Amino acid sequence: MKNLKLIGPISQLLTLDHLPLKGALKDEQLEILENAGILTEGELILEIGNFETLKAKALSLGAELIELKGDHVAVPGFVDCHTHICFGGSRAKDFAMRNSGKTYLEIAAAGGGIWDTVTQTRKLSLEELAEKTSKNANQHLAQGVTTIEVKSGYGLSIDEELKMLRAIQKANETTPADLISTCLAAHMKPRDFASSSSEYLAEISEQLFPILKAEKLCNRIDAFVEKSAFSPDEIKPYFQKGKDTGFDITVHADQFSPGGSEIAILFGAKSADHLEASTDKEISQLAKSDVIAVALPGASLGLGCAFTPARKILDQGGALAIASDWNPGSAPMGDLLMQASILATFEKLSTVEVFAGITFRAAVALGLEDRGRLKAGFLADFCLFLTSNYQEILYQQGTLKPAQVWKKGEMILDLRF
Repeated sequence: MKNLKLIGPISQLLTLDHLPLKGALKDEQLEILENAGILTEGELILEIGNFETLKAKALSLGAELIELKGDHVAVPGFVDCHTHICFGGSRAKDFAMRNSGKTYLEIAAAGGGIWDTVTQTRKLSLEELAEKTSKNANQHLAQGVTTIEVKSGYGLSIDEELKMLRAIQKANETTPADLISTCLAAHMKPRDFASSSSEYLAEISEQLFPILKAEKLCNRIDAFVEKSAFSPDEIKPYFQKGKDTGFDITVHADQFSPGGSEIAILFGAKSADHLEASTDKEISQLAKSDVIAVALPGASLGLGCAFTPARKILDQGGALAIASDWNPGSAPMGDLLMQASILATFEKLSTVEVFAGITFRAAVALGLEDRGRLKAGFLADFCLFLTSNYQEILYQQGTLKPAQVWKKGEMILDLRF
């Protein structure tokens, strides 16, 4: 055995083990270990258990002992399964215009909207984009987010989408966080593409998809299925081509009008994200499927619109993840824990439902089965909070930040002193 470490004693350790993927959860279902320790070997958790018992074992194995002083609560590293942190520019002007009563169309006519970010992102070099993405990822990591999905979608041409995805790959080499890239070339039809939306999608799928596979730039494709972007009928051939090429699928669905979640179910998508406009019909259909419903409270806060009907989704038996949607337009906050805490207040989510939504349920939305719980064999990704009571984490609505962040068995951040 090599590179053994024992971290503890931990006042309360939330394993999130033995919890189902789907449906509502009660806090009574939480497995909470007291006076606990985490024994790691390399990148993985070797054992979780009583600290004193593990200490004797660890010392006999020659493990490094990292003994904690005072009260600590341990939770799995957070997983943010929907972000747009690779981008150029700012949309502060959009935010001010929206708050002063301007409509989406008025903002777009004034030079704002997604196309503004496309223009600013195209101006940056690959190296500049990679540096900015890595910086954003490290900010997220300092808040306990150890796995971060990152979308393209502000390039909207073959070359510019490749630049973005290569920048994400480069950033992944410079941040300790795991970056999971997703191709969102189907964000909107670019203004400088002269032909139809269907022809744009055909060009992307025929020319870009093979390069993504050849360079191993991503295993996931996404599309914005909405009246202002692509219709369900327009996106079907695109997703079919994606499936045939071997990509996992995720969908920007039901943000302003229904229709996208039905497409997500039809194509067996990993997740359907947004869902603010989902009706009882869509909620029931999602709950019966294997598609993870992803709530994006940051977009609701940024746009001033309704939250995803998270309570209804869970009560119907659906699987709910919570992500930040960190982007320059509708969700610039980028604070996953704060957003999840606020969503819990408005949607009456239990503490365990929130933690499940930003750990193992979010991991499954990314096709990852090796993180999001504290148990033997899983990645040693975890956060330590300076408190004796796990309920303080959500009670303080994101203002209580991790004192330590561990990624793959290495301490990345230590703010205890």
